[in-house]
Order: sequence, then structure tokens, then C-alpha cells
Amino acid sequence: MPLQIFALLVAAGAALVAQNLLMAHITASVSTVLITLVMNSAVGLVVLLGLLIGRFGPSGISEAIGAFRIWSVLPGLLGSFFVFASIVGYQRLGPAATIAILVASQLVFGLAFDIARSNAVNLQNHLPALAGAVLLVSGAFLVASRRGLGG
Repeated sequence: MPLQIFALLVAAGAALVAQNLLMAHITASVSTVLITLVMNSAVGLVVLLGLLIGRFGPSGISEAIGAFRIWSVLPGLLGSFFVFASIVGYQRLGPAATIAILVASQLVFGLAFDIARSNAVNLQNHLPALAGAVLLVSGAFLVASRRGLGG
């Protein structure tokens, strides 16, 4: 793995923790988590629109509109659900347990998708990845169970 990609992913992981801590704090000071979600999405939309227009001008907007399909709403809905679940997790379980559960579930579903996509008849080729997933899920269980989960 190139060092730049590794550094980018580590920075994104740190940014996600900071984002969720801030959003949990904002949610505690407003009447509903929906306000926090709207603020998060609005800021993201404004920044991304600014970058798109700054880089490509009005043709970037035209392309985005032309590329829109009805299923294009799904990533935004799934992303909003992820952010909502993260905020609730940070507030009720704390950062470590929330991150452990999220990462473990992402790995399990991602690995299942990779295996299904590979059309592998023999799972032996996937044993190292499966063993790693079992270890990560076990670790996530240990981290989350210190908060009273799973037992």
C-alpha cells in the first residue's frame, strides 16, 4: 500500500473521530439530531459545490445534474444514516465502542462482498482475510463489551 494512501486513510479516521465528537456535542445542545445532520450536510454541500464550480465552472453543475439518476439519492441517504448512527453511538456508547462496532461491521460486510464478487468456490484463498476478520470482530467485541454490550 502506498504511504500516501495509508496516511490519507489514517487522517480520515482521525477526522471522523473529531467530526463525530463535535457532532455529538452539537446534538446535545439542540432539540433534535436532525439539526446536526442538516448542518453537517449543508456545510458539505456548500464546500463541495464551491470546489466543483471553482474547478469546472458552470459545466460541473450541468454535468452533475445530467448524471443524476433516481438511485443517486441512495449514497446520501446511507451516508446520513451512518452519520446519525455514529452520533447516537458516540452519545450512548462513547467513541471507542462506536468505532469498534462500525469498523467490525464494515469489515464483515466488505469481506462478504469481496468474497461474493470473486465467485470463489473455494474459501481457502480467503482464509487469511477471514481469520483477520474474526480477530478484528473479537477485538471489537472486547472493546464494546467494556461498555456493557454483548454480555
